[in-house]
Amino acid sequence: MAMKFRKIGVLTSGGDAPGMNAAVRAVARGALSRGVEVMGIYGGYRGMVDDDMIELTSSEVSNKIALGGTMLYTDRCLEFKEESGMQKAIATLKKHEIDGIVAIGGDGTFRGATDLSLRGIPTIGLPGTIDNDITASDNTIGFDTAMQTVLENVDRLRDTCESHARCNIVEVMGRGAGDIALNTAIASGAVDAVIPEVKFNEDACIERILRLRRAGKRSFLIIVSEGVADCSERLAQKITDVTKEISEKENNKALWVEAKFCRLAHVVRGGSPTLADRVLATKMGVRAVEELLAGNSDLVVCEKAGEIVTTGIAYSQALDRMYKGTLKDGMLDKFSEDEIAEMQKTIEEKKKTFAETYKMLCEVAG
Repeated sequence: MAMKFRKIGVLTSGGDAPGMNAAVRAVARGALSRGVEVMGIYGGYRGMVDDDMIELTSSEVSNKIALGGTMLYTDRCLEFKEESGMQKAIATLKKHEIDGIVAIGGDGTFRGATDLSLRGIPTIGLPGTIDNDITASDNTIGFDTAMQTVLENVDRLRDTCESHARCNIVEVMGRGAGDIALNTAIASGAVDAVIPEVKFNEDACIERILRLRRAGKRSFLIIVSEGVADCSERLAQKITDVTKEISEKENNKALWVEAKFCRLAHVVRGGSPTLADRVLATKMGVRAVEELLAGNSDLVVCEKAGEIVTTGIAYSQALDRMYKGTLKDGMLDKFSEDEIAEMQKTIEEKKKTFAETYKMLCEVAG
């Protein structure tokens, strides 16, 4: 049953992602067009605890759609994880007569959204993270822009690689997910990618580099996900050492491939959002308002097969943990056998897609 909303709040939490401002704008404009006031909460959940917020008028969000980062800023609020902190946050919301919340961020943000929902504050989550690691959604806000940023920088690195006949090992962000690394490896013509989802064969990679060098290829790129620990610099050294040893053994200096390491780090998070991220953020932001005003709560807005849909935050969290192998005892107790089977099917399909895409990368490498 639809609720009567006077005012809603919107926040961004966790790591910033290009497109968050587009989502904030969509939430504000979507609510205002329906006669509902909007408050922007600064610094994520900390803004609730500290009573730090601003009214978002239509003009306040004007010309923000193209901006990177988040106009509402972001923070990780440890106090909100405690019951006393949550009660302070709820008291702030009641003081400002805020009836519901749209929370934009990743899995940590969604846990906070559930905490609010359980305490009587209707909350909807939007997946805002460059990592694309919300298993319930095919795409997350910021993912497309992050890939484009990586691609632009890697294309520049290729120029110097080709000039000096080198190999560049490029480490990109993504936390425990290899989505950014795998897709940008394909798009940049990389010789290989190192991602958590597929076992990496160092020897096969070096053999491929040597085969291509013998065929006359000068430069090479390898994209590494930060989710694979202690890999990038060690791999660069191994490629350099192994190819040098073989070049000396065969008395062929051309076989030596000097490998350099580059970590793009937080540059991957910045910049103006792409068209795809602006559109996705807008669709999700408007849908979040619609769900709130329809009386729904504790949901995350997702994209599945090109459609904007919703799923329960608890379901999304359990699916994530099942996929990442971090399920705790009892986490699946609330779900039916059909729901658990659906989770398993989603995970199998995602793993199959990663394996097939990585195989394709290796087939077209060079």
